[in-house]
Formats: sequence, structure tokens, C-alpha cells
Amino acid sequence: MSFGFELLKKDPTGARLGRIVTGRGEVRTPVFMPVGTAATVKAMTPEELEEMGVGIILANTYHLWQRPGHEVIRGLGGLHRFMNWKRPILTDSGGFQVFSLARLRKIEEEGVRFRSHIDGSTCFLSPEKAVEIQQALGSDIMMVLDECPPYPATRDYAERSMELTHRWAARCRAARTGDSGALFAIAQGGMYADLRARSAETLVAMDFDGYAVGGLSVGEEKALMYEMAAVSAAALPEDRPRYLMGVGYPEDLLTCIELGIDMFDCVLPTRNARNGTLFTSGGKLVIKNGRYARDPAPLDEKCRCYTCRNYSRAYLRHLFLSGEILASRLNTIHNLHYFVTLMARARQAIAEGLFGAFRREFSGALERGGAV
Repeated sequence: MSFGFELLKKDPTGARLGRIVTGRGEVRTPVFMPVGTAATVKAMTPEELEEMGVGIILANTYHLWQRPGHEVIRGLGGLHRFMNWKRPILTDSGGFQVFSLARLRKIEEEGVRFRSHIDGSTCFLSPEKAVEIQQALGSDIMMVLDECPPYPATRDYAERSMELTHRWAARCRAARTGDSGALFAIAQGGMYADLRARSAETLVAMDFDGYAVGGLSVGEEKALMYEMAAVSAAALPEDRPRYLMGVGYPEDLLTCIELGIDMFDCVLPTRNARNGTLFTSGGKLVIKNGRYARDPAPLDEKCRCYTCRNYSRAYLRHLFLSGEILASRLNTIHNLHYFVTLMARARQAIAEGLFGAFRREFSGALERGGAV
């Protein structure tokens, strides 16, 4: 396994500038990972992602196991060759999808039994199976199988779920074989600060390559999410990457970077793009609004993405209302460029020791702009 993490600089706010090293290249952190659930970042080609500066993407173990099957992908040369992506891939374990999508699931000590959301067939996902699938895919960073408790959850349930996650993490670690990818553990604990701290400390003692914070952004208020992220990050080691799963609003990214988080993923930029909501320097822009019917301006005068350099709001509104596929492509290009650029600006601010000022400036611009 070729994997390492170097902490390059720490801003006075606590924000971290880092470098993840894998056999398929380096990833500068903090980083946002576009979600390629089924071996594709929707509406995008790998070449377009690479051109805009995407250094790592996320793919999903559950979905690829269900269709086309991990053995099919292994037989075709692994996930990178299958989807023609040459840079690193992080695969999540499939646990969240099992708990959110699967029918009639039953959690057991050995794993989770469920019916596939595709064809209703009976399936069983264990920690060992989650690792086996990810190794077959050829993931650069693998995630342990965890249980993501519902929100709200009682303290008793959150604690029992957390302890099961710890036992599953140990089994995932034992199941990893050969020259496979790095393995990250996932800290849980619901919305209970002491459980969050205990979960992080327990997993750190097992010595994983990196650590994720799971079970947040599941319906709780933002202040509570930030509190739990802060407690978890504070209990994680300085010399390993810290990954906050499923968090994606720009203001959330910057807040959690200041808490010491290095890695993020979310479907937000791609899903919002397909639904006609665009992120701009002046706030969110809803392209279907009638005010843009004759607007010759780009989505964002400050943006240098392909979409903003070539197309008007009027044209993008026309495509969206007409149900044209090109609307999804052009909107997705813009939103992903926005997120990639935001992370690049955050890294630059940390390098200069000015992240606090950068975050305040960003928040002020959003408050002045709002939805447009």
C-alpha cells in the first residue's frame, strides 16, 4: 500500500493544510470529493473533472456491488479502468445506503441482512464483505462498515450502535489483505459529545490510516452538527487525515475546515445543478426564475468555468425549462467548479495564515447576496 499524510501548516484558527499521498497521485487538503455513486459523477466526463482540478472522487460500495457487481468490475481491470479515472478514488463502505435504501433490513452482530432496493433479492453485508468488495474495486481509500444511527436516537441506542461500529471496524481491519488501499475508520456516537469523544479515542487506539466522522448532517440543527464535529476532530490525531462524511454546503465546509476537518463529500453540488440551483459568489441562483428569461449575463461574473465563459443565464434557463440534457451538464460544470475553487481558495488562505479573514469575507458576501 502506498499511502501517507503530511500536515503542511496549521492556521491560527485551527484550519489545516495537508497532503495525502497515494499510489495514484497526491491530494491537497482541505478537499471536496465529488460523488460518483455508480462509477460516474453525474453529467461529467473524467477528463472534465481532471481539467477543473478534481483530485479525488467518491464511489459507492453498495451501489457497485448491487450493479454491475464488484467481480464484474474486478474482471474488467478495477474501478479506475472501468470508469477511466486515473486519480485516487475513495469508496464508502455501503453502510449508509443499506440503512437508508434497503428494504426490511435487520442488523445483527455478524452484519446486516436486507433486501436489495433494485430487485428485492436477499443480501448480507458483513464487515469482511465490505472490505472484499472495496478491494475488488481497487479503491485507494476504503471505509470500514459502520452503523449510522437515525436522528434522533436515544443515548442507549447511540451507544450500542457505536460499540457495534467499533467491533465492525476491528473486523474490517483484520480482513484487509495484501497491497490494498488505505483503510479509514468511522467515528459515531449520535448527538452525544462524550460518546463522540470515546468513539474517536477507541478507533485511534486501533491505528487506522485515517478517520472519518459519520452520522452528521442527518437532520440535526447546524449548531449541533458543528459541536459534534468539533468534539470528534479534537479527539483525532494530528498526523492522520480527518474526513467529515456527507457535509456539503459551502458555509458548512468552511466552518468545519476551521474545526480541523480535511476531507468532505456530498451530492449537493451535482444534485442541485440538476435541479436548477446554482452556487455563485452572490449566493444561490435559481435558474428557472422568470427574471432570467432575457438576462445576457453569465451565472457569476467572477467565475471562470466553461459555463460562465460561454453561456448566458437566459440560455441556461431555456435549457432547464426545456428539459434538455445539456442543462444538467452545464449546471454541473459550474457547481463543481465553484466547490473546487472554494477549496483552492481555502488552501491558499491557510497557507498565508489568513483563513479566519477569508471565512469572514465569504460569510459576509453570502449575507449580502443571499438567493438571487
